[in-house]
Amino acid sequence: MINLIKLLTNRLIIIALLVVIQLIVIATGILFLSSKAIYLNTFLSIVSIIVVWYIINKTDNPSYKLAWIIPILIFPVFGGLFYLLFGGRRVGKHIKTQAAKVSKETASLLKQDPEIMKELKAMDSSVYNQVSYLVTPHWGVGIDSNVPSPIYPVYKNTETEYLSPGEKFYDVLMNELEKAEHFIFMEYFIIEQGYMWDNIHEVLSRKAAEGVDVRIIYDDFGCIMKLPPGYHKFLNKKGIKCRVFNPIRAHLLKVPLMNNRDHRKITVIDGHTGFTGGINLADEYINVTHPYGYWKDAAVKLEGEAVWSLTVMFMQMWNQCGPYEKFQYSRYAPYIHSKRAFKSDGYVLPYSDSPMDNEIQAEMVYLNMINKANRYIYISTPYLIIDNELITALTLAAKNGVDVRIVTPHKYDKWYVHMVTQAHYLELVKAGVKIYEYKPGFIHSKTFVCDDETATIGTVNLDYRSLYLHFECGTLLYKSTAVNQLRDDYLYMLNDCIEMTEERCNSVNIFKRLFRGIIRVFAPLL
Repeated sequence: MINLIKLLTNRLIIIALLVVIQLIVIATGILFLSSKAIYLNTFLSIVSIIVVWYIINKTDNPSYKLAWIIPILIFPVFGGLFYLLFGGRRVGKHIKTQAAKVSKETASLLKQDPEIMKELKAMDSSVYNQVSYLVTPHWGVGIDSNVPSPIYPVYKNTETEYLSPGEKFYDVLMNELEKAEHFIFMEYFIIEQGYMWDNIHEVLSRKAAEGVDVRIIYDDFGCIMKLPPGYHKFLNKKGIKCRVFNPIRAHLLKVPLMNNRDHRKITVIDGHTGFTGGINLADEYINVTHPYGYWKDAAVKLEGEAVWSLTVMFMQMWNQCGPYEKFQYSRYAPYIHSKRAFKSDGYVLPYSDSPMDNEIQAEMVYLNMINKANRYIYISTPYLIIDNELITALTLAAKNGVDVRIVTPHKYDKWYVHMVTQAHYLELVKAGVKIYEYKPGFIHSKTFVCDDETATIGTVNLDYRSLYLHFECGTLLYKSTAVNQLRDDYLYMLNDCIEMTEERCNSVNIFKRLFRGIIRVFAPLL
C-alpha cells in the first residue's frame, strides 16, 4: 500500500497522467466534432496530407520520416494534428535564447593550435580529415545563422586513462575529488541517492564548506524518479551551486520540448583533471545494486590541456540552465591551478553534440571511424537502433574484410528497445559483422576502438535519441594510452559474451521476428 501511494504521488506519474488527460480531452473533442461535421473531418484529412508532403521534403533522417508518415496515413484525422503537436526536433525557446548568447560569448575560447594540425596531416591524412570536421565551424546551420556551430580543438599535453568497470572509475573519481582545491564541475544525466552519490555528496559538501567552487548540473527527466522534488534547492542551501536542465512540465504543448535531454556525463576538477563516459552517479553503475545483472561501463580520465574543452562545455551548459552568469574564464584554465607539467599522450579531442543545429557530430565521428578502419573496429553499445547510414557503413566495412564486432547487452533495461536492437542482428551478421551479447548482464559502455590507433569513449548511444535529440559528449583519442587499454579490455570482455550467429538469429520464432520488424519501423519515435 505504501509503495502504491509513493508511486501515485511520484512527480513523473502525476505529470504523465495530466498529459494523458489532456490528450484524451483533445482526442474526444476531435472525434465528436468530426462525427458531427464532415467538413472538419475533410479539413483534418487535408491537413494530414499537407503534413506528409512537408515531412517528405524535410531534411530529416528517412527512418524518422517513415516512422511518422505511416501513422499519419493510417489515422489521417489525428495523424497530421499530432505531428504538428509532437513532431520535429523542437528545442525550447529559453534554451535557444540562452544558447545563442552563450555561443557568441564563448566562440573565442576554443581555438585550434595549427602546429598540431600540421603534425596530424603528416602522420595520417584520414585522422586529419576526421579532426578537421570537428575543428571547423559550420555556418548557417545552427540556432542563429550568425553564430557558427562550435569547434572542438585537438590537444597534446594530455594524459589519458581508460576506466572500466564503474567501480574503477568511482575509486579514481573519489581520489581526485579529495584533491580539489579550487573548483569542481559535475554534469550528469542521472544522480540517485545511495552509496555512490551519498559519498560523493559528502565530499562535495565538505569542499564547498572549505571555499571550493562546487557546481552541479543534473537532467530533470533523468533524475525525476531518483531525487526528491526540489533537490537542487537542497544542494544550493548546502553551498553546492546546482542547476536543473529542462525541467519537466505537465503541459501538452511542451511535451515535444521534453525530448531534448542533457545526457552528458562530465566532471572537471581544478581545470586540469576531467572525466567523461557512460557512467552516471547511481549505485547500479558501480555494481552496488544489480537490477540488470553485472553492469559493465566505461569512462576516460584526462589530465592536461584537453580538459579545457570539458570545462567550456560545462560553463556553456550552466548558462543554458538558468540566469546568465558572467564567468571569469581565465581562472578555470588547465595550467592555472596545476602543480605540474603534463606529458603528451597522443592526441585528445573532447567533443560535444546537441540538437541545436543540423550537425550530427557524434554520428559523423562514428561514421568516420567505421569508414577509416583498415583492420578492425570494435564497438560496445547498450542499444543498437541505427539508421541506414550506419547500417551501410558497418556492412560495407565487414564486406571489405574489416573485423567489425559489436557487443550489446544480454540482460536488457527496456524490453522494447532490446527488441529493436535484436531486429538489426540478422542483416548485420549476414554481411559479416560479428555481434555478441554480454552474458553477465547489461553493457552500458559507449565505445569505439579502431586499428590500435583511434578510439572514442563517451555518452553517445547508437540510437536516435542520442544521435539526434540529446545533448551528448565524447572524447576522440589518437595514439593515446587509453586506446590500447580499451582494446585489451574489449577483447577480454568477449570471453563473457555469446556470439549471435546467423543460425541463432534464425532460430527466433516467426511471431517474435514479425513484432521486431514492426517495432523497428517506429524505433525513431521510441
